[in-house]
Amino acid sequence: MLKIAPSILSADFAALGSDVERVDTAGADYIHIDVMDGQFVPRITIGSDVVKALRRHTKKTFDVHLMVERPENQIDSFADAGADIISFHVEAAQHGHRIVQAIHGRGLKAAIALNPGTPAVMAEPFMEEVDMILVMTVNPGFGGQKFIPSTLKKIRQIREMIIASGRSIELEVDGGVNADTAKLVVDAGADVLVAGSAVFGAKDLAGAIRSIRVV
Repeated sequence: MLKIAPSILSADFAALGSDVERVDTAGADYIHIDVMDGQFVPRITIGSDVVKALRRHTKKTFDVHLMVERPENQIDSFADAGADIISFHVEAAQHGHRIVQAIHGRGLKAAIALNPGTPAVMAEPFMEEVDMILVMTVNPGFGGQKFIPSTLKKIRQIREMIIASGRSIELEVDGGVNADTAKLVVDAGADVLVAGSAVFGAKDLAGAIRSIRVV
């Protein structure tokens, strides 16, 4: 079943709680939370205290995407804050399997994320352990970027790897997803779509989610 994960990076930061409630009511499956540290990516966004404050506004799955250096140092704080899924970038991880084990040790789902320029083969060592693989279809750090078409090949490659593993691993895509590009990534094998400005930039949130879900 296709899942839609609106990214609060495109929400109104002065009204995050109400925006999370609005997108919950509109039909979101996950709430995607982009955490940026100003090191791995240029921007700084939110920390675990904000995630903890948002937790009371919804019971939907918190899909926390760590775009940070040394992600191993952030696992406990975001687990305590109410995360359900934590993804980290293979490009930032010196000991990736240890991070996956730490996430699982907190009872959460673990995911790895790959930048557009990172080859699919970098996901292979994690296929027996992770619950989700996140493919970035824009370079991380900013919302509202244009979808990179060449990433479709990587999505297809990772879907083939998931099938070969025989495991139930979700394949998430983040970056430039809207009603037009959703069909491309779903046809390539994605089953979780992160959408920021395509949802929060619309007057009708429910309509925007439906337009992405119907591909």
